[in-house]
Amino acid sequence: EAITAIRKAIVDGKIVAIKGIGGFHLCCDARNEEAVSTLRQRKGRPVKPFAIMMKDVDAVRRECLIPDGAEDVLDGHQKPIILLAKRDGLTLAPSVAPGNPSIGVMLPYTPLHLLLFTYDDGLEVPDSLVMTSANESGAPICHNDEEARQELSGLADLVLSHNRRIRLRADDSVMDWYDGKPYMIRRSRGYAPLPFFYGNGQEKDVLAIGGELKNCFCIGRNNLFYPSPYIGDMSDIRTVQALRDSVQRMASLLEASPSAVACDLHPAYNTAAVARELGLPVVTVQHHYAHILSCMAENDCEQPVIGVSFDGTGYGSDGTIWGGEILISSLQGFERAASIEPFWQRGGDVSAKEGWRIAVSLIDGLWSDRQRVASIVETLKLCESNELAAQFFLADQQINSVISTSAGRLFDGVSAILGLCRSSTFEGQAAMTLQFAAERWEKAHGAMEVVPIEPVEGDGRWLLPTSALVKDLVEQRLSGDDPDKLAYEFHCRLAGMAVGICAKIRSQTGLETVALSGGVFQNRLLLRLCDEALQQRGFTVLRHSLVPPNDGGIALGQAIYAMYHENV
Repeated sequence: EAITAIRKAIVDGKIVAIKGIGGFHLCCDARNEEAVSTLRQRKGRPVKPFAIMMKDVDAVRRECLIPDGAEDVLDGHQKPIILLAKRDGLTLAPSVAPGNPSIGVMLPYTPLHLLLFTYDDGLEVPDSLVMTSANESGAPICHNDEEARQELSGLADLVLSHNRRIRLRADDSVMDWYDGKPYMIRRSRGYAPLPFFYGNGQEKDVLAIGGELKNCFCIGRNNLFYPSPYIGDMSDIRTVQALRDSVQRMASLLEASPSAVACDLHPAYNTAAVARELGLPVVTVQHHYAHILSCMAENDCEQPVIGVSFDGTGYGSDGTIWGGEILISSLQGFERAASIEPFWQRGGDVSAKEGWRIAVSLIDGLWSDRQRVASIVETLKLCESNELAAQFFLADQQINSVISTSAGRLFDGVSAILGLCRSSTFEGQAAMTLQFAAERWEKAHGAMEVVPIEPVEGDGRWLLPTSALVKDLVEQRLSGDDPDKLAYEFHCRLAGMAVGICAKIRSQTGLETVALSGGVFQNRLLLRLCDEALQQRGFTVLRHSLVPPNDGGIALGQAIYAMYHENV
């Protein structure tokens, strides 16, 4: 009766919550635009794509293009969500993944899911259902009936539960596909906590607490490193508590007794507070160095590398905001060899969501004439005059302003300058919009060659000449050039800068191995442009596959450092 009631609710366009293996999902008919829009409204999620569960591989083939090799993983025992290109004539509701050329698709992975699609009750349930994590925005996935009652009453019309206890939350794993292999975005159900082997073993246990966003922690035992399932973003106190609970349970399951805990260098992170309260020696690891170590570990590389860490934001060892870093990295430590050119990031945390602020700051740094800046901002429709006056005030008074080399924020600013995305409703939206525009242009006009671009000398390190690139893009946009073309040019020239600095470092050090990591490398176009151009010039390129390039992967790097650093 319960199964039939849920199936009928889905057919009737209702939203239901369904308990799975690692938590609850919110579910509705993926072809019913009204139902999907209602779910967006209730969840406060205007455009971020929803994952879809399809009945079988035939349904997936009808709606999506499946790359070579991906079908075996899609229908394998892990059953991850895989990002697949939409076919023309898609029958799903437009608001499932608005403005996105791909959709995240998975197949049923529990008997209960199978019964939702096929049950002898005379109802015809659609073969495509939205299946998104059941939680309030920012909170961890609901994993028991009490949480479901508290948090889902305003989101779901009905809840289907069962008596199988969920001890450890585990969201669905999400992956892209690159060069014939998985390219992990979120490593969780089906994959965590399967360990990675690295090094020769140190006869000790360590804990790495992970990042502030997309948090996963990692437990290292000798030469085995166990990344946890996905926990979430640490801005919500419930997620912080979920981290504490999960660390305790996983350490117990692995019979691990950590002798040290590694965390991010940022002193104000909630993860750092969790690390300090454990009463263990605390090892701080710089954010972008942890990214590179995670890539080295996944590729079983113990030799020094040139690490290209393009990311959103991370606390630098000089107290500024880093994010577009070239690090000469080894197990012993790193040297900051280069970065993108520093710029002012104004407006605090809100600037990460409102790329127009970054755009205004970049333009203000390029032209000294404020009237000229105001004219450009007005022509590009970046903000209202009162908002611009507020930005000028922040700049002149140096209020809420920090120096940044964040590649992620650079993407946000360029996306706003090109008129593609002025502000974001979810993390990465502006950068994704920029990527999709560039891919549209490449698809229509063909690929351009990535030409190496020489770095310029900075104060104690090389700088990638990103200011000149932004200035060119602004002037070309003002001249009426196609934003899609400029988006592609931005990707090609940034890849050219990465190649240029790697060539410079190789000539000075002899290093020929490059590791590509950081959340910006979720951008498959930038990844491919850098990867292919570096290989063409004789570099060995290390990239991720089953460890996310984003902050979901840094706990592995932190754990490696804690395990092998001589002072720990």
